[in-house]
Amino acid sequence: MPGFSVNRLIFRSIISCLFVFAFTFFAFAANLPEDAPILISQPDSTRALTAGKTRKGLDYSLNVFPAEGKTRITLFVTNIELLKNEGANAFRVDAQDSRYFRYPMRVISLEPLADRPWVYALTVQLHGQMGNVGDVLIRANWRGVASNRVRVSIGYQGGKISDDEGSVPTPMPEKPVVKEQTANLVGLPWTGDRVRFMQQATFGANAALESRLRRITYSTWLNEQMEEKRDANGAIRYSTFPYPVLTLQPTSPATNCGVTCLRDNYSMYPLQNWFFREALYGEDQQLRRRVSWALSQIWVVSGRETIQPSRMLPYLKILDRNAFGNYRDLMREMTLNPAMGNYLDMAISTRQSPNENYAREILQLFSVGLYQLNQDGTVKTDAQGNPFPTYDQNVVNGFTKVFTGWSFCETTAACPNRTVNAVNFIDDLLLNPNNHDTTEKQLLNYPGAVSTIPAGLSGDEDLDRALDNIFYHPNVAPFVSKILIQQLVTSNPTPAYVGRVSAVFNNNGNNVRGDLKAVIRAILLDPEARGNLKTDPDYGHLREPVLLVSNILRPNDATSNANAAGNCNNQSDGVLNGATSALDQDVFNPPSVFNYYPLTYVLQNTDLHAPEFGIFSTGTALKRPNFINQMVFGTGIERSANSPCGTKINITRWQNLAASDATGAGLVDGLNRELLHNSMSPQVRTHIMQAVQAVAPTNTLKRAQTAIYLVTTAPQFQIQR
Repeated sequence: MPGFSVNRLIFRSIISCLFVFAFTFFAFAANLPEDAPILISQPDSTRALTAGKTRKGLDYSLNVFPAEGKTRITLFVTNIELLKNEGANAFRVDAQDSRYFRYPMRVISLEPLADRPWVYALTVQLHGQMGNVGDVLIRANWRGVASNRVRVSIGYQGGKISDDEGSVPTPMPEKPVVKEQTANLVGLPWTGDRVRFMQQATFGANAALESRLRRITYSTWLNEQMEEKRDANGAIRYSTFPYPVLTLQPTSPATNCGVTCLRDNYSMYPLQNWFFREALYGEDQQLRRRVSWALSQIWVVSGRETIQPSRMLPYLKILDRNAFGNYRDLMREMTLNPAMGNYLDMAISTRQSPNENYAREILQLFSVGLYQLNQDGTVKTDAQGNPFPTYDQNVVNGFTKVFTGWSFCETTAACPNRTVNAVNFIDDLLLNPNNHDTTEKQLLNYPGAVSTIPAGLSGDEDLDRALDNIFYHPNVAPFVSKILIQQLVTSNPTPAYVGRVSAVFNNNGNNVRGDLKAVIRAILLDPEARGNLKTDPDYGHLREPVLLVSNILRPNDATSNANAAGNCNNQSDGVLNGATSALDQDVFNPPSVFNYYPLTYVLQNTDLHAPEFGIFSTGTALKRPNFINQMVFGTGIERSANSPCGTKINITRWQNLAASDATGAGLVDGLNRELLHNSMSPQVRTHIMQAVQAVAPTNTLKRAQTAIYLVTTAPQFQIQR
């Protein structure tokens, strides 16, 4: 697939415009971060030092490479320090031609030079559809950081493409590049990486957490977040605010169930409000809430079918309880959860009338995926490039038989939460042996697997063997690891990043498989996640609506609105789902088992995974700044019958910054530090400064509002990098 034209995509849709702008503004930066890889050029120009492989070794005389898909080019890169087992799959390389088309290039190998081990030969293969484009600019990306761009000729030498502003020759070094000492920067307020860490591990940065992280290490904070919390009675709690007290209701509302009754008992309203309060104020459970939210987008249950919040709550408790637990335990608890059983029909699947919905989705969406994977998440293919399927219909049929016979727990002795006139969605599904298929079952077949369950076993034995068969499949580690990386850090992790996390999933260091606590630590502490500045144009992800809203409210001290009732404790009531629903993310009401947006969504005309763009349209693109305008220039979310406290933001400290510096620089730079981890491009800063300075210095409120609005509506904020 060819790269994309910036100009064409801008005219095609607002979606691509935002994505391209946000993911390419670093491409033309003159100054590289100190940890950026450096592509080596000719001594007197920015033309790349290149070589082609021959029988005699590397031929350095090649200047023009044939425009064929099989053409391989060897570039030379330095200023990198590799981890053990880190190699070619840690790099991405792309070329841009004079039409602004960007072409991904396949990375073939990475090898240190024998005489200069600090320099690596990086061999890439041209994209098959490049054609005779002449001079292109090539860049290598490593751990989220982009190199300088060097010139290479494809088909012929010459063309209209210009070097990046400020580009200089980067000749072959005779000794390793000496990096600047940065240890003294660790304690500085609001360093870029600390802000990035907060945005990845929580629902938004704030001053209190930043101050704490400055005093302790990330590892210590992760330990604090993952340790057990107990309530006043000594019971383990998995939320900061108590879960809503909800009672199971009849399937059909009573005739006297009015508007408030329907809202509180037959919609997700109570759970949505609780969730947003947790996201805004639940400081000791921020990481658990963020991971639980991510897991809910893998193990999807929708309130559109579940209807009652009391039925959905046990499902959410499973996610919370297992966020730092073992994936195998999560698999079993989810399989027997009544909300899941209702949503994917396991609760009505019997040997007489089997239903394959749950069998199909636990394989495709919750564990192994459709195609066999390498441990770095890349798809295994045959010689013709065709992927190997993970399973076939016979395997689906086998698992369908396993999942027969379970239904809602309505036997008094075994079901303590059974109630009159209401289906029991609290206790686990209960097995009726008479409805379970006891014939032989074919499962997933892979090396070391027990791929057949013999006939005659009990339902519980079948279930345990089937879940083990899935859990130990080699796909599970890369499949789950990659999705969690995408949710927390970046939509396009390198295979090396996925591979490192997969290794931890397979073995947490103590021969335990599926330890999510270890997996989350590995994701957040990986070198591809950390670093002050990420300049790889494909790094990061669009903030889904929930994260957009929370990352605006948390840094700006969200409170209750004016004249709120006395029991609001100066906090929002969490009635924020109206804002996210307008952006196509109705919390706990995803439209299908494929989530709010497809986790496999690829941005149009590119090869970039961009799941959140699946719900980004011309309509929602306009509603995003509308919400920000409402919070910044408007009165926030007013009190109403559905929102007793309302929500507003407090911009007093930004107003104080505006008052302390008539130039506006302190205000804009403060927002850059705290919201963009100092990643604001010079061009964007210039435009925002001009807008701020157009407001009279005495009008500090409007100056603060203008700056906040422009920063948070900018693509550089909309994309979490």
